[in-house]
Amino acid sequence: MTASVDLPDNAELQAWRHDFHQHPETAFEEHRTSARIAELLNEWGFEVTTGIAGTGVVAALDGQQGEGKTIGLRADIDALDIREETALTYASQTPGKMHACGHDGHTTMLLGAAWALKQQPDFKGRVVFIFQPAEESAGGGRVMVEEGLFERFPMDAVYGLHNWPGLPVGVAAVHDTDVMAAFDIFSLTLTGKGCHAAMPHLGTDAVLASCQLISQLQGLVSRETPPDKSAVLSITSINAGDTFNVIPEQVTLRGTLRCFDMALKEQLEARFKQAIASLAEFHGLTVELDYQRCYPATINTPEHAQHCASVLESLLGSDNVVRNPPPSMASEDFSFLLAERPGAYIWMGNGEDSASLHNPRYDFNDALLPLGTRYWVELVRALLV
Repeated sequence: MTASVDLPDNAELQAWRHDFHQHPETAFEEHRTSARIAELLNEWGFEVTTGIAGTGVVAALDGQQGEGKTIGLRADIDALDIREETALTYASQTPGKMHACGHDGHTTMLLGAAWALKQQPDFKGRVVFIFQPAEESAGGGRVMVEEGLFERFPMDAVYGLHNWPGLPVGVAAVHDTDVMAAFDIFSLTLTGKGCHAAMPHLGTDAVLASCQLISQLQGLVSRETPPDKSAVLSITSINAGDTFNVIPEQVTLRGTLRCFDMALKEQLEARFKQAIASLAEFHGLTVELDYQRCYPATINTPEHAQHCASVLESLLGSDNVVRNPPPSMASEDFSFLLAERPGAYIWMGNGEDSASLHNPRYDFNDALLPLGTRYWVELVRALLV
């Protein structure tokens, strides 16, 4: 390899990031965001492909050292339906929406790497820059795959990253296998027979049944999940009734099931449905269940995780690369890309005092911008030799 590649000026990186932050757009509505990404890439001389998954943007760069492998680098571009409470000078200008997960920073770092590598493409093969919409629960990664991402841009491997509050800036985490959990969501309506609260014997109490079900379901994790495996089943919403003297006819429960082992997830889903059916029969209730399988688990390929770790160790020092910390029960639709190609997904510290992801006071740490940009550049230069 030749000398180190120059990066965009930090002030320019921050200007891009703050602009994205001020104009957050949620799933499949990232029209301004994708237009700005395409505008910059076009200015730098890339041939840009738009419209994959609606608002996705893809650009490729061929190295000057001849033929070789092709790798993909992915950044998510969407925001969240959260009202920002940071009081930043560049805070969201769109009421009720904000970049509360740092995708504005992810987008900026990948743009920075695209600019830098375009100036000095001293590598073999090809790098594909993937700007993906709708990571937050809407499955934009799945849609990009379904719309032919890998057919239109054949790749040997794909890589992603996420900022991580709680880790100091300058520290990264790399997992050999499990990184983020699979998740399913469900909405369950139990219907009984409403009655006066003073005469419960005249009705069929869906509230009582729902309470029993919530307790019973926790046994699927505490008693049926092997202790060496992780799973979470959470009821996150209970809606029933609107007055003090009526036992309501219906109760609606919503929640999520998360784990890493896909066979275990299948087993828990089946037992979940059995528990509901048994309880409904016992109490004389009717059931309406909407169960949706959302994201598979994000699982790295060990060989590719080691590639990432080696690059990070060269940039940050071996003491600042955490290997195989506990994986997160949160989920990530980069899993759809990893289901199609080998690769790895890493965490980079956003600061020990950073507000948590999806918090209205969260902000991406600008000190991470040059580190993440440099990581992408050096990963390309290490892999495409």
